[in-house]
Amino acid sequence: MVHEAIFYDLKKNLNLMRSLSSQVAREIGRKIVSGKYHEGTLIEDENYLSEKYKVSRAVVRDAAKILVGKGLITIRRGIGTTVMPRSNWSLLDDDVIAWHLSSPLTEKQVYNLLELRMTIEPAAAWWAAERADSNDINQLEKYYGQMKNSTSSVDDYIKADALFHSSILDSSHNEYLIAFENLIFSSLLMSIRLTNIDFDLNKKSLPLHKKIIENIKNKNPKKAKEQMITHLKDTEKRLKELFDMNNFNISNSN
Repeated sequence: MVHEAIFYDLKKNLNLMRSLSSQVAREIGRKIVSGKYHEGTLIEDENYLSEKYKVSRAVVRDAAKILVGKGLITIRRGIGTTVMPRSNWSLLDDDVIAWHLSSPLTEKQVYNLLELRMTIEPAAAWWAAERADSNDINQLEKYYGQMKNSTSSVDDYIKADALFHSSILDSSHNEYLIAFENLIFSSLLMSIRLTNIDFDLNKKSLPLHKKIIENIKNKNPKKAKEQMITHLKDTEKRLKELFDMNNFNISNSN
């Protein structure tokens, strides 16, 4: 569950769901988002889950309430606990995002998140070039420096890369763009899980990030936007090459 842990670390979620009910909710939630529990199917009853996870029925009930709140299940008297359609899930919820990172990836899921990045990040780069102050620039350069110094460490590079992109959202000084941070983290963790297996790829992406910083520093919104698009198109190209490989299997590569 390496990437799930990195996501919580990026979010500075130090509790990491410590209560028993939260731990049970996490185990069941992972099974739901991974498809082990299919939409519309019934989950085992309280007695079974209580025995399986070695907890009280009250803990199982509290776990169920957590999952109901996230839109993953519904509970009906006389029927049982049913997995809800994906359209009902709170896809922007921190935990739901994290649980996806512990599940096998699908091509559709990866591309959907990349499309979202292509919609959000070029605009954020434009506004960052117009609005970034000295503190914003310092943050961008800090995380870029961390990326340069960690090209041989996947986990450290992922964190620095994610924080670099988050800082661009922050530099836009638009609270609605900043609110997309979770999905940017999620998309980065998924794509890096596939494309940054080779450390040389990390090094090759550095000039793309450097050009984004330069145009933000130079207050050139058009160029900053264009460079972000170039960077994301490069990510798309590498993903497409992987998906087009014969017998390429997207699996949980934690």
